[in-house]
Amino acid sequence: MRAVERNMNINKESIMTTRRKFLTTAGVGAVGAGLAAPAIAQSKIRWRMQTYAGPALAEHVVKPAIDAFNKIAGDEMEIELYFSDQLVPTGELFRAMQNGTIDAVQSDDDSMASPTEVTVFGGYFPFALRYSLDVPVLFNQYGLDEIWKEEYAKVGVKHISAGSWDPCHFNTKEPINSLADLKGKKIFTFPTAGRFMSRFGVVPVTLPWEDVEVAVQTGELDGIGWSGITEDYTVGWADVTDYFLTNNISGAWIGHFFANMDRWNELPEHLKELMKVVTDSSHYYRQWWYWGGEANLRVNGTKLKLTSIPDAEWAKVEAEARSFWDEIAAESETKAKVVAKIKEYNAVMEKAGRPYRYG
Repeated sequence: MRAVERNMNINKESIMTTRRKFLTTAGVGAVGAGLAAPAIAQSKIRWRMQTYAGPALAEHVVKPAIDAFNKIAGDEMEIELYFSDQLVPTGELFRAMQNGTIDAVQSDDDSMASPTEVTVFGGYFPFALRYSLDVPVLFNQYGLDEIWKEEYAKVGVKHISAGSWDPCHFNTKEPINSLADLKGKKIFTFPTAGRFMSRFGVVPVTLPWEDVEVAVQTGELDGIGWSGITEDYTVGWADVTDYFLTNNISGAWIGHFFANMDRWNELPEHLKELMKVVTDSSHYYRQWWYWGGEANLRVNGTKLKLTSIPDAEWAKVEAEARSFWDEIAAESETKAKVVAKIKEYNAVMEKAGRPYRYG
């Protein structure tokens, strides 16, 4: 435990050093820009992008796309990629991007606390999605992309694209075999997911991402409701928890790429198009990485024992989600519009039957 805590302290010191360096160089750059000769002012475009993901996860969910962008953009543009909380805390990502402190972000709306009407739907909106393919269909065929772009344009941010990540399951120290087993469990999860699951006795806990592993080991957390089993293995959470609940409250996480609107508008059209292409390639990568990984680790993984809540009992959670949707829809016209799209989509999927929906 002391070794783990020592490593965590080293990690935090490294993060703080990076932040101090970032703030210092940002200030120097601002001064230098005013004194620079025209030739320097026209040099390579440089952006800072921060992801919600830690280093191990970022290797899959964002780094391949940014590496590809930099390779193709060559001498024209470079995106410097930073990981979870490295420059600013995740909860401050939106504000930092909005005011131009950083140029671009990969995150869900919920955990970066964006002040928009669609924030509650980012991350895991309970039972809106059954599969990862539901996300691009909702955005590209049911109008959510247009709604997101309009909402973020109002606050000076460019919504570049949306994509799906993994489903939302619970991995815990103690087995979960019934709804009663969830009562009183301290769970690290997303704001909206926590708000919903608190109806079943879950105690949502908010912590910096890098503190989660130690918090489970010290008993500050009883478990994590943040991801599917692929992330549990990838980021090390499978090493500190013992059980994985096969029931989930969402079949996919909705995440996005965003940029400061002024910085986006400054880009030439071909670089904007390149950004769209590589973010789409990132979404595609996750489609197959998570889909295959979830199944493979359930079958061949050796670190987590699988448990399940019976379907008849879990149906109570699904039914409560519909009431939760109506509660959210009553909060604003825009939220009601999004909920209506989600209901319309799910009705089509249910009528379509297998393989779109089972049962």
